[in-house]
Amino acid sequence: MARTNSIPGRLFPVILAALVAGCTGLQYSSGPAAVATRPSEPVLKSVALDRALEDRILALDPDRVTPEDIRDTLSKAPAPRIILLHGGVFPVHLAMTSFAQFLIAMGYPEARIRHPGDERWSHSPYEPSERVAGMIAWFYEHEGVRPMMVGHSQGGMQAIKVLHDLAGTFAPSLPVWNPIAEQPEPRTSIADPITGRDLPVVGNKVSYTSAVGAGGPSGVLPNQWSVITRIREIPDTTIQFDGFFIGIDWFAMTFTQAGVPRFASTSGKVEVRNIVLPAGYLHVSVPTTHHLPGNPKFREFLDTYRPTGERPDENTMPGSYSDNVLYAAENWFMIRRHWVLEAQRFVRARRGLVAHD
Repeated sequence: MARTNSIPGRLFPVILAALVAGCTGLQYSSGPAAVATRPSEPVLKSVALDRALEDRILALDPDRVTPEDIRDTLSKAPAPRIILLHGGVFPVHLAMTSFAQFLIAMGYPEARIRHPGDERWSHSPYEPSERVAGMIAWFYEHEGVRPMMVGHSQGGMQAIKVLHDLAGTFAPSLPVWNPIAEQPEPRTSIADPITGRDLPVVGNKVSYTSAVGAGGPSGVLPNQWSVITRIREIPDTTIQFDGFFIGIDWFAMTFTQAGVPRFASTSGKVEVRNIVLPAGYLHVSVPTTHHLPGNPKFREFLDTYRPTGERPDENTMPGSYSDNVLYAAENWFMIRRHWVLEAQRFVRARRGLVAHD
């Protein structure tokens, strides 16, 4: 199929939907700290899972997750919170809304994507990153599985900044952030739902982080000053990091012909992948993927795609550049992989807890 772009046709339905729904600015309370909201009982006990479902979760192969696995098993298992971080120029956030709709159509729980307070789809890169870090700790304590982050453009920079917040790069401690009250709590640590031990916010990890189009001139903005010199350094606060580069990206100022500056683990312990997308992809719209699951050709590609370490032949992929199918396939493979791994970690810890009761 011809590798062309048809961006207006892809973005118009997303923009129209957002205009109908109404777009409001982010608002945060400036009042006193919220009351600490520790779970009333350990989440390992409060989540309802029968033994047969636990057995099916443990039997899953994280690298070979089928639609049937999602429908029959994962849809009933604990799912990590996915924190989407959109770019900084209006209305580019609509592209991340499209990605959220893609995930839901592929089988991911909507309740684990929407913000639990105001139900927004994604977070602004102008939101203080330490709030996102504190919110990650809150989600982990209340849900028992480590969240994921997916960032686009400045949102990709924000995701990396949050990883550095969790690593203590900028401050030795951070407050827990209550996402429902939209306020900090008067504590800087949580009860680890797996071990039961005290776990500071600085020290928490996410299971998977993805960033596309991170870097470039937006690094001169004040909200990015603290991370711009560390933008390619990935600390040990994510299990896996996928950094996406577009072949020709004037916004991020990366060009594969001249050699792409690679992301790297600061310690060598993080699984880091550097992925180059075709030069025909467009920076502003790469997460626009809501249309893919409803097309049988795209759906088959997404369901069967497995990374090989090398970029696949563009001629073997369905659609055109504006379909962003490779970006969608790479992210979806890793999101469902870490969904399985986190659910299995939860079940193993749960069985260990039961064994000691």
